[in-house]
Parts: sequence; C-alpha cells; structure tokens
Amino acid sequence: MKVILLGELRGKGGEGDVVEVAQGFAENYLFPNGIAQPATPGNMKQLEERRHSIAKREEKRVADAEALKAQIDGKRVVVDAKIGEEGQLFGSVTTMMIADAIERQLGAEVDRKRVGKGQAIKTAGTHQVEVNIYREIGATVNVQVGKDVESETEETEETEEVAVAGEAEGEE
Repeated sequence: MKVILLGELRGKGGEGDVVEVAQGFAENYLFPNGIAQPATPGNMKQLEERRHSIAKREEKRVADAEALKAQIDGKRVVVDAKIGEEGQLFGSVTTMMIADAIERQLGAEVDRKRVGKGQAIKTAGTHQVEVNIYREIGATVNVQVGKDVESETEETEETEEVAVAGEAEGEE
C-alpha cells in the first residue's frame, strides 16, 4: 500500500516521501498515529502544493543537524562509573548516561535513542560512540569511562617531581 509520510519514519523516509508499506502496518500504526496518510490522488495533489514548504523545513533540519555535528563530532565526554580492579564496570554505560554527559559537558541535546548502536560499554577507558543525528548525518564522540588516564599520569608525574624536589632540598 502506498502512503505519504507526514513526518520522519526511521528506515522508510521523511516528510513528504511516498513509500510502500504493508497494509496492516499502515492501517494499524501509521494512520492512527498521524505518521502517514493514504496516497490517494487528492492527497497527492495536496502534497505537490506543499512541496516548497516541506523542502524549506528539510533544509532547516539538515542545517541544524550539521551544526550539532560540528558541535560534538570528535569531542570527548567523561562518564563516571563504578570500576572494578581489572577495569571491568559494575554494570555498563547506557545510552542515557552518554546522552546526559553530552548535554552537560558539550551543551548539545541528543536523543538517547540515536546514541551508539553498538554493544554496551562494560570496560574502563576511551570508547568511540556513533551518534546518528539526522538521517545520514552522524558524529563520533569519544566516551571516557572512569578517571582520565592522561590526567592521572600527569598528576603522578607532578607528585613525583615535588617529592624529588623536596628530597633535594633536604640534602643541602
């Protein structure tokens, strides 16, 4: 059955697209939820009249998605989690935790359903997580689980330098 989408339907298309779906899916889900309407000749004529406004909205969505990508792509966020002795987490880092960290640390609001379609993060360290922003536009965020290893190393080196300097002063 051909339907006209009134909004984005993941895996099928976006607003104004005419797609083929199963009749039961259309009648039981798409039509009652206002996601699509039947592709009748009258509805197709209305769609042609609305194409310009749909294109403008799509342009704005793509521009917003590109701006969000520029804001978060390649950036690093830190997620605190309880870590065992061998670097294993007690539980795992969830997409909600990552989305909250992105919002708090980078100031960008991301839907948790669009964060990381991979396996759960169950070890400490840095992990690359994909964020699907809009259709084909995506970004990669580096998620640091637990304390930052680099800053730990720097702190240890500074502590050692202070200790060595203190010993040198005591010898004089």
